[in-house]
Order: sequence, then C-alpha cells, then structure tokens
Amino acid sequence: MKALFEQSGIKIEKEQEFAALKQSIERVLGSALIEKFFSKLEKKSVRIRQFEKVLDLRLMEEVDETLKKSGKSAKQLYESLVVTDQGQMREFYLTRIEEVSAELRQKFHKIYSYY
Repeated sequence: MKALFEQSGIKIEKEQEFAALKQSIERVLGSALIEKFFSKLEKKSVRIRQFEKVLDLRLMEEVDETLKKSGKSAKQLYESLVVTDQGQMREFYLTRIEEVSAELRQKFHKIYSYY
C-alpha cells in the first residue's frame, strides 16, 4: 500500500521557502538522485528518519545541484519556516521516504533500520 502525503489543514505561512525545500526533497528522493543521496547517508552513518541530522550535515546540497546553486541550504530554508510549517515539512519528508520502493529500501537497509 502506497502512503500518500496529505497536507494538514494548517495554512503554510512561508510558502516560498516551504515550496523550495519540498521541491528539493522531491528531487533528492526522485529516481535520478535517490541512490546517490542514500549512499551519502550510508557513508555518514545517518539513518533516513534523522531529518535534522540530514539538514545539519548538508547532505541534500551534496546531491541537489539546484538547491546548491540557490544560495540557501536546506537547513536555512527549514529554519526560516515557522514551527507549524516545520512540522508539516518533517511530516512530508517522513511520508516521502516511506514511499521508496521495497528494492531500494532493501538495498539500503542500514539507513532504514531503527537501531
């Protein structure tokens, strides 16, 4: 069963920043970059669900050229959001990583493990 992200009824306050970060997540978890992104996570021993650590280590910028060229880091975009927007972004990210194919999840089982 494929989980679908449904945005809550809470209005996004910082729509531009939210959209920029959401698009970066979509690119990083898209078919062209996902294995490169997962390899970076594995190399740095970062679990996929550690969103804040992904941001702190600037791992999205390492694979997303569009984000890198924007002049803003994923962490800067995230921190510019109000708390409710941040919560919705974390929810989007966590939902999106659960939509990854079973084959890729198996291949990168270390980053998906809970321990």
